[in-house]
Amino acid sequence: MTDELKWHTPTAAPFRLAGFAWFGRDRIYRRLPVQPKEPLPKAVDALASNTAGGQIQFQTDSKRLSVRVKLAGAAGMVHMPATGQCGFDCYLGPPPQRYLNTAKYDLKQSSYEVSLFQLPTAEMRNVTLNFPLYMGVQEVSVGLEPQAEVRPAPPWASDRRVVVYGTSITQGGCASRPGMDYTNVLSRRLNVEFINLGFSGSGRGEPEVARTIAEIERVACFVLDYEGNSGPTEQLQKTFPEFIRILRAAHPHVPILVISRIAFAADSFNPANLQECIRRRDFQRDTLDRLRQQGDRALFFQDGSELLGEGFDECTVDGVHPNDLGFMRMADSLEPVLRKIVE
Repeated sequence: MTDELKWHTPTAAPFRLAGFAWFGRDRIYRRLPVQPKEPLPKAVDALASNTAGGQIQFQTDSKRLSVRVKLAGAAGMVHMPATGQCGFDCYLGPPPQRYLNTAKYDLKQSSYEVSLFQLPTAEMRNVTLNFPLYMGVQEVSVGLEPQAEVRPAPPWASDRRVVVYGTSITQGGCASRPGMDYTNVLSRRLNVEFINLGFSGSGRGEPEVARTIAEIERVACFVLDYEGNSGPTEQLQKTFPEFIRILRAAHPHVPILVISRIAFAADSFNPANLQECIRRRDFQRDTLDRLRQQGDRALFFQDGSELLGEGFDECTVDGVHPNDLGFMRMADSLEPVLRKIVE
């Protein structure tokens, strides 16, 4: 039946593409510029082609919707479902939208065509399609009924974006589907565009990455959640104040929220490791306190060890990366913090 659909490329109105700060210039689904002003670390440059946080938004009265997707490669992660790594998922309705379906396909393939809904009535619906978290998307088309009307998505609550820099956890490892990454959950709840700049194993706080991120315009808040990849404590002590300085030089008044790393399962069994984690947390908090005392009031800190709550060891796939429960708890904890900052 998909041959009866009309296929749309969602890169121009009335479709709205979110989560790709440089798309207007580079015209590809990528999270950092194709030609940055200075060389980026190789791993970061490669991971920037993973489409975590990308969204396609529009309204349609089509009773049917499918996607055709050409990926940069096949699924291959041992601790993350292909639906999260390589799939699109679909949300409908006014903010906060409700989940409907996920693209399920032959994970050995690097391209697929999947129906995401066939509904009984033709009525105008607000649609969000979330991009894969851990794979590049070379092409995507949205299939709708030929007679269906397509309208722009309702406006965001703000024209400013929340920019989140961090680790594999920020990128979405290991959510079962894209909409469960905590940045996507928060985007739905706050009705604000999020730019997900999580780089798996590679959120190391390099100054060249900070300067590239600082190019982003219309920022409501920067969120720094990279401690888990920052290396030895001495390295964090070097990169963290410089990252803040670089962002603040380009954005003098934009709020910056810092999140220390979430609790890992092994913290309960390794006292020395836990003490080092506390040391690192306190360094970040104390650095922000000192800067606030010097006059920068737009700095905020969140103790990441509190985000997963009681029973945190049941909130991960492998002791580190959240499962869907873990991501939902992260979003539940961060929502009131970010709502107060952004609104």
